[in-house]
Amino acid sequence: MNEKAKKRPVFLRILKVILIIVLVLIAAFGIIVAYLTFSEFRPAEGAQEEVEIRQPNDAVLPEDGSIRILTWNIGYGALGSNADFFMDGGKSVYTADQERVTGNVASILDSIASQKPDIVFLQEVDVDSSRSRHIDETDLAMKAFPQMEASFAYNFSVPFVPYPLPPIGTVGSGIMTLSAWHQTSALREALPCPFSWPVRIANLKRCLLISRIPAEDGKELVLVNLHLEAYDDGEGKAAQTSQLRKVLEDEASRGNYVIAGGDFNQVFSNVDADAYPAQEGKWQAGAVDVSEFSPDLQFLMDSETPTCRSLDQPYDGADPEKFQYYMIDGFIVSSNLKVKSLRTLDQGFHWTDHNPVLLEVESG
Repeated sequence: MNEKAKKRPVFLRILKVILIIVLVLIAAFGIIVAYLTFSEFRPAEGAQEEVEIRQPNDAVLPEDGSIRILTWNIGYGALGSNADFFMDGGKSVYTADQERVTGNVASILDSIASQKPDIVFLQEVDVDSSRSRHIDETDLAMKAFPQMEASFAYNFSVPFVPYPLPPIGTVGSGIMTLSAWHQTSALREALPCPFSWPVRIANLKRCLLISRIPAEDGKELVLVNLHLEAYDDGEGKAAQTSQLRKVLEDEASRGNYVIAGGDFNQVFSNVDADAYPAQEGKWQAGAVDVSEFSPDLQFLMDSETPTCRSLDQPYDGADPEKFQYYMIDGFIVSSNLKVKSLRTLDQGFHWTDHNPVLLEVESG
């Protein structure tokens, strides 16, 4: 037997092992896809479901006086100044250990408390996620504000997100509303999902969290907490914004007091965003054309301070003058509310990639 014939069986054995490994990986991937498809969190578009109101109180919205409302995307406690993120052009998936997550959330909650808000909208609040070390951040928020009612709605619920490497893993996350006054109801309204199978099965299923507080004049204060699409081609943002428009215009037409706030991942067309020009290769926000909405709605963003920073690199050690910033967090308010003040609070992006926005209104 010549040397070439001797080597052939060894080559065939190696080829067989490689083939087995490939088949095992394909089978494992198929099992994961099947499992995620079977277990997918997929509420029907526009479907409403009641969510639990925790820490209920009996406080009544005063007839006169102002309302202080703060919105803040807390970046699940893991997107502090040290963090970058692979979806924004960075490299990291896991960006904080348990100590850092706990410290970020504690500092965020302390900062919120210092503003003495009546209403708080929070986005990217994790309840059981690998990326935030399985810390229940809703529990931390309720302990920080035991006097406030709390409601929570899932935006992201996947038992295992298999990408990238290392994989994101388990994600349980959503939006949370805290209220100093009693809410008669809190509803999760499902928004359109722009992704198709199989990408859809491990992706966000976004929603509106709609809370109602009775007013003494027989109307209602309707609160809408939101976090709209980020990483789509633009159609998802447009569809979700269209649904939001219908909800807000319907409530405003009834004479209710309406406040919608959160992370729009878009800038309002009536706001001057020239101070934060788009940088080539960086994630860019969409735009909301406010002319498409009823004139009974006011669109509010504070252009003096950016509300968000890019996650293509850590903020620590970077040149802040050359960083990519955005203005994507704000409020939409019905015209029967008088805006007293609007301010983005510059927190230096220490604990999350967003700054909070504080709004004060009164019935007009």
